[in-house]
Amino acid sequence: MREALLYEKKPGLGVKCHVCQWRCSIAPDHTGVCRMYRNTGGTLYNLNYALASSIAVDPVEKKPLYHFYPGSQVFSLGSWGCNFHCPGCQNWQISCVDMAPPGRDSEEILPERAIQLALQNNCQGIAWTYNEPTIWFEYTLDCAKLARSRNLYTVYVTNGYMSPEALDVIGPYLDAWRVDVKGFSDEFYRRIARITRWRGILEVAELAKKKWKMHVEVVTNVVPGQNDDDEQLSGIARWIKESLGELTPWHVTRFYPQYQMNDLSPTPISTLEHAVEIGKKEGLKFVYIGNVPGHQGENTYCYQCGRLIIERMGYTVHISGLAGTKCKFCGADLNFRMR
Repeated sequence: MREALLYEKKPGLGVKCHVCQWRCSIAPDHTGVCRMYRNTGGTLYNLNYALASSIAVDPVEKKPLYHFYPGSQVFSLGSWGCNFHCPGCQNWQISCVDMAPPGRDSEEILPERAIQLALQNNCQGIAWTYNEPTIWFEYTLDCAKLARSRNLYTVYVTNGYMSPEALDVIGPYLDAWRVDVKGFSDEFYRRIARITRWRGILEVAELAKKKWKMHVEVVTNVVPGQNDDDEQLSGIARWIKESLGELTPWHVTRFYPQYQMNDLSPTPISTLEHAVEIGKKEGLKFVYIGNVPGHQGENTYCYQCGRLIIERMGYTVHISGLAGTKCKFCGADLNFRMR
């Protein structure tokens, strides 16, 4: 356990957590929504510090990040739990748990060892992913500080519900903010993530880009009959263009039935192709189809001259048209983050 960094003490040994936008008021001997912060005697503790459920060396494209150090390897770590409880969670085995109980397959990876493993495996960066990294906040902060000192890039793969205060603490040490925007309506977010103030996700993403100069990419997992209507898809695309910029990549990914949504079918590819059309109509220059290996919607094309810049087949990458961060054929800025 590790004492939380962002909380306030309340009368009667209560505490209020400020790590994420739930801002849970937690009575003694209870946990917050995420189950990973516990009030013990009026002190708030993080329960999963350095407890890893998942460890891998991944291509950065798996996050997915397509305009951030393309072709590089990233040391990826996940823990337990989440501050959302989505019925279609793709990683429900590690996210939809109360805590990491004795006997569960956890490995302690202290920050110094995480950085050492990243370097030993010839990774260019480190990512906190698989479950929600915000509820691993103290650990990811300690790792990010060390990573920055060793010239490793840092990535948060997040649902975006971190508090602005927490973002301001970790912001100086994060390079990429890969954020889910699951839908674009009050009703959808209440039903899927059980939250009401979902626009806070958008506000924090804007802070990540504008205040902390992070590279931002947005993912929407398109679920049949849930968030595949034109109104929500257009809303997401319009917000990206107006608030993050027209060169911000948007990934529209294929849903596969998981967890409590096994009654649905995988997203039709035609639905994803329609989402791409919507994104481009709203003015986005880079809209990608995800979870459909071999589809040309994985590739990067220059929006100005139309030439192929990066060809992708799943996580295999062939870079042919980059000159630094620009198109080598016509010089257009393609919004890549590189060394």
